[in-house]
Amino acid sequence: MLVDTHCHLDKLNYNDLHTNVGDVLEKAKLRGVEQFLTVGVTLDAFPNMMEMIKDHPEVHASCGIHPLDVESEFDLSIFRQYAANDRVIAIGETGLDYFYQPESASRQRDLFEQQVEVAVEYNKPLIIHTRQAREDTLAILKNGQADKCGGVIHCFTEDWAFAEAAMDLGFYISISGIVTFNKATELKDVVRRLPLNRILVETDSPYLAPVPYRGKENQPAYVREVAEYIGLLKGKSFEEVAQITTNNFKNLFLNK
Repeated sequence: MLVDTHCHLDKLNYNDLHTNVGDVLEKAKLRGVEQFLTVGVTLDAFPNMMEMIKDHPEVHASCGIHPLDVESEFDLSIFRQYAANDRVIAIGETGLDYFYQPESASRQRDLFEQQVEVAVEYNKPLIIHTRQAREDTLAILKNGQADKCGGVIHCFTEDWAFAEAAMDLGFYISISGIVTFNKATELKDVVRRLPLNRILVETDSPYLAPVPYRGKENQPAYVREVAEYIGLLKGKSFEEVAQITTNNFKNLFLNK
């Protein structure tokens, strides 16, 4: 069994590629993907995302404000209400992105800190996005005592030193289809060094489709390609990668 630990089911193409979310899930199940974590990025979109998955207990949800969406509507009381939902097993996607929006860095840090505080209070793991903000990301996690709730560095593209620092805080490292790209040499080296019991697999669909689907819209079914490629890098069978990464998902998100 596989778990797509990070997808955006409410952002897939339901006009041309899929008839509905059930169609997406069935395509994934045919390839051994049995559980899913659909990730919130704004408060505005959260109710619609939850409505979409209400009849699909195999789909878990998160609630967060993406660092590239920090200008969207944010009300802390509403965020806390959404985050307390029993279907919500994680807080995020949150974090810092100084690559695309360095001008909003102060606002990003403010909302990131608030989301860390709620995650620790509710004991729900964090889903972290970080780009060109390594030091500030780690500092906010440490100062906010994020080691108490744990979490995952999603769609990991950082170096080994960052991976070590994150794991020291009790975080897992999530690998996306980027690892299959020819130019992702540093990431491949990091994956070879990562202990398998600290790795999660994800699609980040509809973004970042792995080879051989690169350039097309991504979907949860393609998390299998990610797991298979990790197996090649680490000299492990697909079955072992699938089993251990699924156990990692359960240990982080479900066995709180």
